[in-house]
Amino acid sequence: MLNEIIDIWKPYKYDGEGPDGFRPTMTTYILAGQRKRGAVLICPGGGYAFTSDREAEPIALQFNAAGFHAFVLYYSVAPRRHPQPLLDLSRAMCIIKDNAEEWNIDADEIAVCGFSAGGHLAASLGVHWSEPYLSGLDGIKEGMNRPDALILGYPVITSGQFVHRGSIENLIGSDADKSLLNEMSLELQVNDKTPPAFIWHTYADDAVPVENSMLFAQAMRKHNIPFELHIFPDGPHGLSLATEETAAENMGAYPHVAAWMKLCEEWLTEIFENKT
Repeated sequence: MLNEIIDIWKPYKYDGEGPDGFRPTMTTYILAGQRKRGAVLICPGGGYAFTSDREAEPIALQFNAAGFHAFVLYYSVAPRRHPQPLLDLSRAMCIIKDNAEEWNIDADEIAVCGFSAGGHLAASLGVHWSEPYLSGLDGIKEGMNRPDALILGYPVITSGQFVHRGSIENLIGSDADKSLLNEMSLELQVNDKTPPAFIWHTYADDAVPVENSMLFAQAMRKHNIPFELHIFPDGPHGLSLATEETAAENMGAYPHVAAWMKLCEEWLTEIFENKT
């Protein structure tokens, strides 16, 4: 397995380094061999305040075990605001596609996976990938940043009634105007070019209400875009794999919820096999 940390800041410095010297990076988890495989680009959660280690490498290794190349993006967070994280993700997707031949990746089989606020970022790319501000920058090629599938775990979606206020304020500030709030309310932005999605959430999530996932699924249904939605009855926010490996101090394992990964692997394999 080739494991490498890639500085995705270069060749473009679109906003300059922050005072702490932060530079977005991407870690590769590339399987050995010459066989072309699909890939998953992972965006950990963290409320747009940090990126969670529990939703990073453990997820990548599970996708590796299922036969997919994997990548983890450590994207810009507060005090850096929109569109910086989305620029990071667009750049990372372009890097993967630029290197698809060398890394034995099927360039038409690249999913983006996100958890919580990382789910908002992943879904943002799914609905906003063709926005003019995401192209024309050095290192971002028009249309190359479109993901082929979305995988969303307990995602932040809406800026409306069921908002996770901390994530949205970290992303666009507390004084954003209505237009920007609507742009970041992703259930309002689903369109015919949005890729298919696998979505999962728990009913008991008291941090990011389950309605976030339901709203996104309803919008996809309205546009006749395929999706698979799983709502598990029990389990707090931030479960990651929902196994002992990714359990945190305030939460244990949830074996029933842990089934999401196998379901997702099956769904992703089918989506890629049936792509047109």
